[in-house]
Amino acid sequence: MPSLRSTMRYLFCLAPALTVAAPAGIDARQEPAPPAPPAGGLTDVDIQSTSALTAEHLEAAFYKNGFAKFPASDFLALGLTEADVQSLVKVGETEATHVTTLLSAIAGAGAVPVEPCQYNFDAAFASAQTMVATARILEAVGVSAYLGAAPLIQSGDVLSAAASIVTVEARHQALIRLLSGAEAVPSAFDTALGPRAVFTLAAQFIRSCPEGSNLNIQAFPSISLQNPELAQVGQNLQLADAGQPSGGQFCAFVVSGATQFSPLTNGNCLIPQNLSGETYMMITKSQSTADAEVLAGPSVIQPS
Repeated sequence: MPSLRSTMRYLFCLAPALTVAAPAGIDARQEPAPPAPPAGGLTDVDIQSTSALTAEHLEAAFYKNGFAKFPASDFLALGLTEADVQSLVKVGETEATHVTTLLSAIAGAGAVPVEPCQYNFDAAFASAQTMVATARILEAVGVSAYLGAAPLIQSGDVLSAAASIVTVEARHQALIRLLSGAEAVPSAFDTALGPRAVFTLAAQFIRSCPEGSNLNIQAFPSISLQNPELAQVGQNLQLADAGQPSGGQFCAFVVSGATQFSPLTNGNCLIPQNLSGETYMMITKSQSTADAEVLAGPSVIQPS
C-alpha cells in the first residue's frame, strides 16, 4: 500500500527552526528537522517512480473524480466565484500534467513506472465542501512530503524537477487556503515530514495497489479524537479512547520546523500557542518525534 508521497523523505532543508514560546504546562522544545533516513538503495529513478509518481497519481485521481462527481454549481453554492472554480479545476489539470511528465521521465530512464492504485475518497466526497477541505490537507501534506526528499536525491536534474513541482504544489495549497477562508501564507516556513508519517496520512485514501506499486513502509496507528472541531490554540484535545495508544506520554505538535510537546493526561492534551497553518499532531512516548518514539499519528489539525 503506497502513500501520498510516502517515500519522498526529505526535500529542501528547512531554514533554521523557529524558537517557540509556550504557555505554562507546555514543554516548548525546539526540535530540529529529523536527519534524513538512509537511502536504502533507492536510486533517483526509484524515488521518482515509487514516490513522486505515486503521489501524483493519487492527487490527479482525487481531482478528476471530485470534479466528475460535483458540478460547478455545488462549488458556487459554497460562495466561490466562477473564477475560483476554474482555478480549482486548473489545480487538477496540473496534477494530471505532473503524472504525464513523470511517466515520460521514468520511461525515458529505462524504468517501469508504478501504476495508479484504487482509491477511497468516500469521506472526502461527502460534499463539495468536504472535497475542498480535503484538498487543503492533501496539498499541505504533499508539500511536507516533497520537503522530505532532498537527501535521497543525488541527481541535480532530478532535484530540479522535484523542486519545480513542489513550488506548484505550494501554490495549490495557498490558493485552496484562500478559497477556504484561511490566510494564504500562515507561516514563514513549511514543514517536512518523514516517510512513515506521510504514509500514515495517505493510507486512508488507498484501497489497494497493483503488484509492484506497493511500498514497504508501515503506517503508524491513526489518532481518533472526540473533538477534532475544537482543534484551536488553547483548547483541550481529547482522545476517543483515553487508553489508546498505550504508553502515550505527550502530544507532539509539529509545524514550521519546530515541535511543541504537551503532556498527555487521561487522554487529554492542550493545544499550545504559536501554531499556524496545517499542524501535524502525534502521540509520542517521549519528547521526540523520531519514528521509534511515535505511537500514533500524525493527524492534521488546523488551528489557523
